[in-house]
Amino acid sequence: MRLPAENHRSVRIGWLRAAVLGANDGIVSTASLVLGVAAAGTEPRLILLTSVSGLIAGAMSMAAGEFISVHSQKDTEHADLARERAELAQDPAGEQRELADIYVGRGLAPALADQVAAQLMAHDALAAHGRDELGLSDTTAARPLQAAWASAASFALGAALPIAVVAVTVVAAPAQLSVWVSASSLAFLAGLGALSAQAGGAPIWGGTWRVAFWGAVAMAVTAAAGAIFGAVAGV
Repeated sequence: MRLPAENHRSVRIGWLRAAVLGANDGIVSTASLVLGVAAAGTEPRLILLTSVSGLIAGAMSMAAGEFISVHSQKDTEHADLARERAELAQDPAGEQRELADIYVGRGLAPALADQVAAQLMAHDALAAHGRDELGLSDTTAARPLQAAWASAASFALGAALPIAVVAVTVVAAPAQLSVWVSASSLAFLAGLGALSAQAGGAPIWGGTWRVAFWGAVAMAVTAAAGAIFGAVAGV
């Protein structure tokens, strides 16, 4: 009887990390930008224009940064695999002993470890060494384009939330802009923390307070800096 395939959350790690990072950065950086320029005494409609510019610049920066970073990881993975491929061609028997030693270290009896290493190398020697010696697999493989798109799209989505609050508040209650942006952004961050924790199978409360707390710190520091700059510059 064939058992049903198990659904492991680790397969989501690549896009989930980039998406959570992008959305969190989008909310925090945009809300902080809004609070900073608002505290400096900037006119509300100019704040809206500034926040939209921040969304565009931030999304492009996230995409470029993630692509470069993850591509560097991919290059390193390919270099390690190329080296392993060369070692397999030069000394396959030594590489088999190395693989068997790894399995012995994990608890297999030496004779069984030799058999496992021999069978896995006969099936796909490079994949066996990549997985068990280097810790590389299809699940955790670096995907630069996926990371770039996920980061840019999630940043734009995250940034759009406080921008929408700014757009409404500029018209309805410009004097309360900082209050509404602060409160709504903290709510957005708490929701993001809970959502990402649930998607990753982690405790929801821990993810919620962690994301909201550090977002609040970032916004408070930026607002304070904006107020100081505004006072010094006489805005």
